[in-house]
Amino acid sequence: MSDPSRTARRASLISLSVLAGVNLLNYLDRYVVSALLPQLKQAPMGLDDFQLGTLMSGFLIVYLLAAPIFGRLGDRGSRTRPIAIGVFLWSLATGLSGLARSYLQLLGARATVGIGEAAYGTIAPSLLADYFAPNTRGRAFAVFNMAIPVGAALGYIVGGIVAAHYGWRAAFYVAGVPGILLAWWIWRLPDPPRGARDAAEFSAATNAGTRPAVRPGSWAVYPRLLRQRPYLLTVLGYAAYTFALGGLAFWMPTFLERVRGVPAVQATAGFGAIVVITGFVGTFVGGWLGDYWLKFSRQAYLWMSGWATVLAVPATYLALASGTPSVYYGALVVAELLLFISTGPINTAIVNLVDPAERACAVALSIFVIHALGDVISPSIIGGASDVASLGVAVMIVPFAVVVSGALWVLAAKADARAAGAETASLA
Repeated sequence: MSDPSRTARRASLISLSVLAGVNLLNYLDRYVVSALLPQLKQAPMGLDDFQLGTLMSGFLIVYLLAAPIFGRLGDRGSRTRPIAIGVFLWSLATGLSGLARSYLQLLGARATVGIGEAAYGTIAPSLLADYFAPNTRGRAFAVFNMAIPVGAALGYIVGGIVAAHYGWRAAFYVAGVPGILLAWWIWRLPDPPRGARDAAEFSAATNAGTRPAVRPGSWAVYPRLLRQRPYLLTVLGYAAYTFALGGLAFWMPTFLERVRGVPAVQATAGFGAIVVITGFVGTFVGGWLGDYWLKFSRQAYLWMSGWATVLAVPATYLALASGTPSVYYGALVVAELLLFISTGPINTAIVNLVDPAERACAVALSIFVIHALGDVISPSIIGGASDVASLGVAVMIVPFAVVVSGALWVLAAKADARAAGAETASLA
């Protein structure tokens, strides 16, 4: 006779593998365009740097606008079906990007990718949280988020290699096909009851009267979340982090080629390799340390994210300011490693700060804020500043955004500690 707990654990691990694999495709599709910027710049469409920046911004605008809608759906009904439909839609739109003959057609295709990714990005973390107990959730989210740097790096590498041999259109086709084939797998994933792994943890919150009175999936959830100071500070810090990381990810291969004189294929492959290694190691270490330190502090994820990000500031500056390859490559490795440490913990903190019944809405609101104030505007701002001055000058906004991110996460940890103290006093 099979052990039910072992069967449930096996199902959770399989589901995590599927979600992480699709998350890899998510970021491959998103960042493949970054590897194609030099070829798109020379294409007959005649795109300038600002228009190239808007290819990411247009996608993200649609993504953030669609996120609250899917957040409501994710807290009210099936979670696996809208995710599967979203994966199919974004993959199809990525493939169609290769058929574009004008700037508007390409922008429209990239924007459509945002609809599909909004379904996945908002609902998948809620689903993942219900597969794992709080004391192992950080590691689960670390595995899930390790797919981000790997997928982004594969976007650079696959996009750069395919474009060099077959052109930029073929790169979009190669990026889009896998998701179309894998969408059915998401459809078959189990959808466990919301909050089943959090029953004991949240019973105290219910007794203290902190469980929300609004109906799950209601529009009223969003303004209520914004009134929760720890959650708001966490999301604002995440927005500054996303501004920095998004701008760096979008422009770094072009920066290496244009400002440092690195050949295009070497720039995309080299930066991709750095992102893969530092992202994999940093995200894994961050998830493991977050779960370990959670034994000692409820705010472990926030404290670790805040201080790791602050420590990344000097390395980020050197990576962009130094003209010596050994210095800027070494600094880039250190900066990316420290920044990726926060990826798993900060996403785990967001789902842990809210009630299980409104996690999809909390993730959706986070997506809206971090992209509206983050990487929706950073590629275009950097691109516009590059058109006015130079790309070398424009990217220096990135270290400042890293400072803001780390500071806000430290403040969020302090705010949550005060809230926990007040809750304990009310229960005494």
